[in-house]
Amino acid sequence: MRKLDLDVLEMIVAVADAGSFSRAAESLHRSPSAVSMQIKAIEDAMGKPLFIRNTRNVALTDDGRTLTDYGRQMLAIREEAWSAVVRPEVRGRVTIGVPDDYASSLLPSVLRKFAAAHPRVEIRVIGMPSHALIPLLKDNTLDLACITKSRGVTGEFVRYEPMEWAAARGGASQVWKERPLPIAVFPQGSAARAMAINALQQADIRYRMSYESPSLLGLISMVDAGLAVAPLARCSVPAQLTVIGEPEGLPALPPLEVILARSARSARPPCDFLAEQLLADLKVRPGP
Repeated sequence: MRKLDLDVLEMIVAVADAGSFSRAAESLHRSPSAVSMQIKAIEDAMGKPLFIRNTRNVALTDDGRTLTDYGRQMLAIREEAWSAVVRPEVRGRVTIGVPDDYASSLLPSVLRKFAAAHPRVEIRVIGMPSHALIPLLKDNTLDLACITKSRGVTGEFVRYEPMEWAAARGGASQVWKERPLPIAVFPQGSAARAMAINALQQADIRYRMSYESPSLLGLISMVDAGLAVAPLARCSVPAQLTVIGEPEGLPALPPLEVILARSARSARPPCDFLAEQLLADLKVRPGP
């Protein structure tokens, strides 16, 4: 089928990974409407829906999951073919640091694509909060780090990632109405934590630390139980939670600036190629 080309499959895989058309469109450097139209066209051609859509997120149907699995294989073969001809000798090891909230959402598709294109390169991922990764860059434990920008570290701009208040779906407990507001946050040193607390203080909203953990999964579990709300990067809010904000009486949150930082020992081809892949897939130009 002419309509089952690799560009369309790449869109389907991107939407499946991102869980929304808008986030997938950012990673593909396309408009959400263009991505939506292309996928609607292939759904019409196949006579079957690939995604279940709602106002905030999308989920794969069984047919969509089947096509996505084939799509990943076909895209991986394309990357392997390119690498075999263009960069057949790239080998070595790259250690990259990334916090939980980015590791679970932004990195999987990048690392999957890189591993397919460079099978001789070993990738090691260290998951820690952004502020804890900075010393590991300075002592060359890490080659690269995809982190939230903070004082004391420089790097190449990747994107501004919106930050949202996440709450349990259904609203039965409406925990966001409680005062002091129970919040689940990352430990001291987290930029998301500092921005959220500052926003609450500016809005004169009393709050209490209901849960504190370096684990994204821990925060999500607390929120999912209806015991707190959490300030999270939009890319890391899972489908089982919902996003709330000013309509529920909570202050708007500033975006997080994501950068790619490099250590002194990272001037090696494997590191260069992974950095190139990450920037190509994730970089979003800052707004005016």
